[in-house]
Amino acid sequence: MKLRVLVFINALAVALSLAILNYYFQHSWYYLIVTFSITLITSFIVFYYFIERYVYSKIKLIYKLIHNLKLGKDLKDALGEYVSNDPINDVEQEVKEWARDKKTEIEALKKQEQFRKEFLSNISHEFKTPLFSIQGYIDALREGALEDPELAKNFLEKASKNLDRLSVLIKDLNVISKLETGEVPINFEKFDLSVLINEVIDSMELQAKKHQIKLVFKGKYAAPTWVLADREKIRQVLINLIDNSFKYGKENGTTAIKTFTLHDQLLVEVTDNGIGIEEKYLPRVFERFFRTDKSRSRKIGGSGLGLAIVKHIIEAHQQTINVRSTEGLGSTFGFTLKQVKQPLIPV
Repeated sequence: MKLRVLVFINALAVALSLAILNYYFQHSWYYLIVTFSITLITSFIVFYYFIERYVYSKIKLIYKLIHNLKLGKDLKDALGEYVSNDPINDVEQEVKEWARDKKTEIEALKKQEQFRKEFLSNISHEFKTPLFSIQGYIDALREGALEDPELAKNFLEKASKNLDRLSVLIKDLNVISKLETGEVPINFEKFDLSVLINEVIDSMELQAKKHQIKLVFKGKYAAPTWVLADREKIRQVLINLIDNSFKYGKENGTTAIKTFTLHDQLLVEVTDNGIGIEEKYLPRVFERFFRTDKSRSRKIGGSGLGLAIVKHIIEAHQQTINVRSTEGLGSTFGFTLKQVKQPLIPV
């Protein structure tokens, strides 16, 4: 319909022009009407044929290509069907949508490129620090420190600690790489989360005493809570979060684990009363190698990947994790799990 209107307007313009020109020379209304009628019909037919054959059909083809290729079809399938009766308008809309999509893709690629640069810089620094330390101790031993048994023992112990740090870093990098690529499957099973939390607390009791931090999980929060998740991966989540609370807690402080029922989900919170996190850093705490206090983090060790691993595990369960914190008062990390009814125990 729009094509015919467009052709008619053009034909009308040509017919009026020629009719007025003819009247100028002939001064006859008869010849004006005849010229106008013949020219209008002829122009309409010629223009319609020309636009339909050489312009409109090409636009249809372009539209089919844009529309169908966006749907993921190959070139043969894209050319094999026609979708719209108004390709001019649809081409405009498709191109606008395509431009928006490309702009979004370009912005995403820029962010990924920036993230890649930061990641390479961080990982280079993480490896460089312990490697240089190990190299320094070995050079010192080669240059005569072996002659002093106490000094040699001290250097070897420090080199060993740096090797342990490298080992942890490589292990965590391997874990997070497999999680990102989906190589590590999530093995769902029903289990009592309270039992698992108590197991984790028992296993980390010595570490808590070392940091002079009290682990708390008792009262109503210790009641049986059945969830559907990967037990061993949730164990890792709890260990990483509790370990993080040790690193940024304070002496004689407390780390509390609590659970809350939210409809068909269970909310698990790990709360410490440590140094807390500045509000501006909260959106970045789950980034790989991100540390709010790098100098302190170097002293307490760790790979800088613990919270990133936690985030990947929880998201692989199609659940959510968040953090809230007040600088100087402490932090709370909370994640959800799918809650299920307590299975019947056969008598």
